[in-house]
Amino acid sequence: MTGRIGACSWSLRAGTPKHLAERLAEAGLDAVQLDLGVVRTGHWSIDDTVEVLDEAGISICSGMMGMRGEDYSTLESIRETGGVRPDKHWKANLSAAVGNAEVMRGLNLDLVTLHAGFLPHDREDPEWSKMVDRLCELTECFVAEGARVGFETGQESAETLLEVLEEIDHPDVGVNFDPANMILYDSGDPVEALAALAPHVFGVHVKDAVRTSVPGTWGTEVPVGTGEVDWDALFGVLAAKEIDCDLMIEREAGEDRTADIRTARELLERVLA
Repeated sequence: MTGRIGACSWSLRAGTPKHLAERLAEAGLDAVQLDLGVVRTGHWSIDDTVEVLDEAGISICSGMMGMRGEDYSTLESIRETGGVRPDKHWKANLSAAVGNAEVMRGLNLDLVTLHAGFLPHDREDPEWSKMVDRLCELTECFVAEGARVGFETGQESAETLLEVLEEIDHPDVGVNFDPANMILYDSGDPVEALAALAPHVFGVHVKDAVRTSVPGTWGTEVPVGTGEVDWDALFGVLAAKEIDCDLMIEREAGEDRTADIRTARELLERVLA
């Protein structure tokens, strides 16, 4: 039903490939989704990253692209600054996509995930055509290198994301499904969203959250298994829809992320068994 179980490199806040390998080992994992930016900007070299992780028996399964200028302080700030929406960062983000695609070629990766930004619900919204055009241009950087692109869920409903995917209409452009984001952004039920998006799912982020009680504000990320994600139901959909993809544990809060990621791995192993 599923591929490899790993963790997101940025969740472990590792300063070097060696630190990343050590923290993955502490979590009991041998697979990772890598933040491409640390390699593209020269903080880590491709050769050193590959050598260190290979020696540790760790597979790099996919890459992640962050966008310039994203401000997650509030829902309103990320609505304005997220993904490909901001005009002032568009050229820089497109250039970064070209560089990230080159990094992926060097690492022999075939999947990158990213936040498209808040996609308009209304096709008549002028932002709709602008964002779709930009997403087509950006994803082509990766598709030209033989890679697939997965848009992260949560900043819009599953229905809106489906409409955008239908408009782009490319087999190598799909979804990275994050159930917690559906809760954090209050954008829908994770199980229902996964069922709707199932034909387009390329990867899954394993993360948990509780929904806000104050409309217009963030929900709260919590350790996997302690939030509102119904993991049994979610994996029931994965099985029923025959979704075969990697499961990458993401933790973006908490002071002992390695321990939280290890706990998430243990829960996944129990559910999958």
